Amino acid sequence: MKKILVLLLVSLIWNCEEEKKQQKLEVGTYRAVLEVQDNEELPFIFEVKSPRELNIYNAEEVIEVDEIEYRNDSIFIKAPVFEGYIAAVFEGDNLKGSFIKESLDRIVPFKAIFKNENRFDAKSKPTQKVTGIWEIVFSPESEDDAYIAKGIFAQDEEKVTGTFRTTTGDYRYLEGVMDGNEMKLSTFDGAHAFLFTAKVLDSTLEGQFYSGNHWKEPFVAKRNASYELPSANDLTFLKEGYNSVDFVFPNTSDELVGLKDDRFKDKVVIVQIMGTWCPNCLDESKYYADYYNKNKDSDLEIIALAFEYAKDKETAFSRIDRLRSKIGIEYPILLAQYGTSDKAKAQEKLPMLNHVLSYPTSIFIDKTGKVRKIHTGFNGPATGEKYIEFKTEFEGFVGELLAE
Repeated sequence: MKKILVLLLVSLIWNCEEEKKQQKLEVGTYRAVLEVQDNEELPFIFEVKSPRELNIYNAEEVIEVDEIEYRNDSIFIKAPVFEGYIAAVFEGDNLKGSFIKESLDRIVPFKAIFKNENRFDAKSKPTQKVTGIWEIVFSPESEDDAYIAKGIFAQDEEKVTGTFRTTTGDYRYLEGVMDGNEMKLSTFDGAHAFLFTAKVLDSTLEGQFYSGNHWKEPFVAKRNASYELPSANDLTFLKEGYNSVDFVFPNTSDELVGLKDDRFKDKVVIVQIMGTWCPNCLDESKYYADYYNKNKDSDLEIIALAFEYAKDKETAFSRIDRLRSKIGIEYPILLAQYGTSDKAKAQEKLPMLNHVLSYPTSIFIDKTGKVRKIHTGFNGPATGEKYIEFKTEFEGFVGELLAE
């Protein structure tokens, strides 16, 4: 018995010594950098509130992170909901490591410097001003890959904020600087890491868009204060001969759920095509979860179809449950596909649609089961007025369907 007590005492002392040795994040601000292509750096700022809590900042966006784990000399930081995580070791008060997305086999070099609050270091005073609306084309030289966007920027001295809206969503809260005549913007949310650089003339932009270290493409732009993108309600539609949709997919308990179930009969139903890996889907899911919780006593149901790139069903189920738990989703989320988020494959699961152009996409179904509208993409909070317009249109249209 004495030997056991001695061993327990020695073990406790050893564990306490190890705890003392374990280095942890210092309270304060860090400048983080991801290494992308062309020797470019993608910076973002995070502020440590305690050794297990930090905030990531992108313009007006604040992402609260509370999944921080310490193992020996390493630290693992995971943003809410998304799969990606940072794995790093301490170098003094600084960090060095990688941003990792295992399902996609992507690793991006990462470092963070303590007590540095400058996202970008502007070397020159701004010689151009980008405030306003820009008509943009990404990959302009490619017939197959070109797509349009709307740039919305605001500049205060050298600081620039804004976003790019496309026909399928937006590129989140962007923050950066005007360095001479070069604009630099970045964002990091735990899922996507975006960097935009551009040479600016009075009425034109020419630049590069970097997504992590696996993708880059050029873009060009011209000022156009009246520029608007095509209506998000006209891009996806039912094929000729269809007036409804139908499907059966498993929930995370592996129980099959379909639109013909009693729960959805004689109800207004919104079908949300989404993925747990998709930031625009997260924005939309937060809004839908709040709206549903306030209106679930009405004749309204929401059902989400998750298209996941997780390599197996169990991992996909786990990510769906994590999303539901994190943001309080009470409507069902079904696993429509795993192993890929390919939109052509997604369309095969919903063959009545002309295509699946975007994650997210919302299908509005009336009480008789007829599809009344399909909305492609989602303009999130970073788009300002467009986000407010979406909410107004959404609530008005759903109200009309409920009143029928």
